[in-house]
Amino acid sequence: MSEAHPFDGAIVIAGPTASGKTELAIDLAERIGAEIIGADSQQLYADLPIATCQPSAGQRARVPHHLIGVLPSQERMSAARYGALAREAAKAIAARGKRVLLVGGTGFYLRAAIEGLYEGPAADVATRAALEAEAAREGRAHLHARLAQVDPEAAARLSPNDLRRVIRALEVYELTGESQTSHHRRHRRQVPTVGWFAIDVPRPILYERIQRRTQQIFDGLVAEARALREGGFTRSPAARALGVSEALRFLGGDLSREDALALTVQATRRYAKRQLTWFRGVKAMHWLSVGEPVPCPSGIP
Repeated sequence: MSEAHPFDGAIVIAGPTASGKTELAIDLAERIGAEIIGADSQQLYADLPIATCQPSAGQRARVPHHLIGVLPSQERMSAARYGALAREAAKAIAARGKRVLLVGGTGFYLRAAIEGLYEGPAADVATRAALEAEAAREGRAHLHARLAQVDPEAAARLSPNDLRRVIRALEVYELTGESQTSHHRRHRRQVPTVGWFAIDVPRPILYERIQRRTQQIFDGLVAEARALREGGFTRSPAARALGVSEALRFLGGDLSREDALALTVQATRRYAKRQLTWFRGVKAMHWLSVGEPVPCPSGIP
């Protein structure tokens, strides 16, 4: 008999940024005796608690959280590595007799934890250098358009500005002759029984929340960006978090505070749209209205 999957019986709480996932998940965790595993690629970084809206100390005191604020700024995290860490955390939670809640807005991380991912061929220096040179010559949008031709699903989930991951997806295609998405599908592990829930926030309300939250956190975001700059980490993985590049441009005098804030709001809205596109593609997803509690589904052990 095969070993049970670490996420069998888990509940996923997903949704776009600013949709209210954190408080909803904490309320549910208290109701059912669960611990939370974060599935947010930006909240992994310890130096950006404000910029990435990590759960507060008070919230963490209510429910244990895992894989939030655990990485130094300069450390990279692949989706495959994240998936392995999430499964380890889920096993430990189950061993304590607790339920598992997987909470976050990074769809690829949710899939990595639950289904596993194909890590792909080792990096090829020549291929990567050629793609980087092409991006420098033709622009990031050109490279993203190339990816859309060979792997439209990867292009849909990646921003043109996420150059590292766009290049990696193209690299996998050029080295193997097959899209990264196709590889992931073929190498999926046994899929566990999971309850999928996402918060459905009307677009005008979501955008107003993004605007308000960005205004509330912006000074803290700027302070964290300043610390990254002073530490020499302006090109680190953490510096790709939403709003950090705009804050750095403000600190460097290239943008006014008002323009930096407006651009951060704009980037966050675009990110939310990409998140929603990914979540809409999950056939098992149950959509919750704003303020609606997560039911304890009878089909989930």
